Amino acid sequence: MNRPLVSFEFFPPKSDEMAAKLWQCVKRLEPLAPAFVSVTYGAGGSTRERTHETVRRIVQETTLACAAHLTCVAATREEVDNVARDYWHSGIRHIVALRGDPPEDTDRYRPVQGGYEHASDLVSGLTQVGAFEISVAAYPEVHPEAESAESDLENLKRKLDAGAVRAISQFFFDNAYFLRFRDRVAAAGIEVPIVPGIMPVTNFARITTFAGACGATIPDSLSAVFEKLEDDPDSRRSVATELAAAQCEELLAAGVDGLHFYTLNRGDLTTAICARIGIVPDQKLDRGISA
Repeated sequence: MNRPLVSFEFFPPKSDEMAAKLWQCVKRLEPLAPAFVSVTYGAGGSTRERTHETVRRIVQETTLACAAHLTCVAATREEVDNVARDYWHSGIRHIVALRGDPPEDTDRYRPVQGGYEHASDLVSGLTQVGAFEISVAAYPEVHPEAESAESDLENLKRKLDAGAVRAISQFFFDNAYFLRFRDRVAAAGIEVPIVPGIMPVTNFARITTFAGACGATIPDSLSAVFEKLEDDPDSRRSVATELAAAQCEELLAAGVDGLHFYTLNRGDLTTAICARIGIVPDQKLDRGISA
């Protein structure tokens, strides 16, 4: 079997201490030679600036190809386009284009006046700014706000027709959801790569919150396992590695050739999972950095 393509997602730090931990994670994962890494994007000013800083540093100080997340939230088209131009001038050529989550104090997403309304609009706008490689999101279990699975698939097609070249899936824990979705995507005539998103369970309470927000199902069996390990971090890490590796192995056996890891800035756990599926450090890149 050929070496599967992997990509890693980081979130921007909120403090100097978290920034140091993130950089350790980046350097820990760099020798695994991922296809690309990405950095998530918050609508708030300080978080947004930390995303910019992190992306620029990765491009300047590592061998990694880095994608920047960009959303429609809390900004006009002009403001979003200016961020994209800044990325372009900084050498960033890959953007993960997302509508973004509604602010915490609102019940649904509403674009600001003069803002991009949908992710498909954002993708279209980005193609006017530069010849970006654009990735978008896909939802194996249907986006929580979608009227139906059919309308959700139509929305994915609009994003791809607007210029996106790849879709990265929301995380899931039951591979049947992704494989059925892959079949539906193929039946709809969509031929771009649909990359499954893998979320290792580092903190079960936090994962439960994430899952509730994005409509991902947590199997009862998973809940039962981690509820018993609440006070045992070492066993929890071991089980998280085993379960995520098994999920990846099953997907690869089903013909998937790429995996996108939501690392939560945990280089140790992501490295352990990758080792289980044959993704080991390139010795020319391994500089002995640990996390």
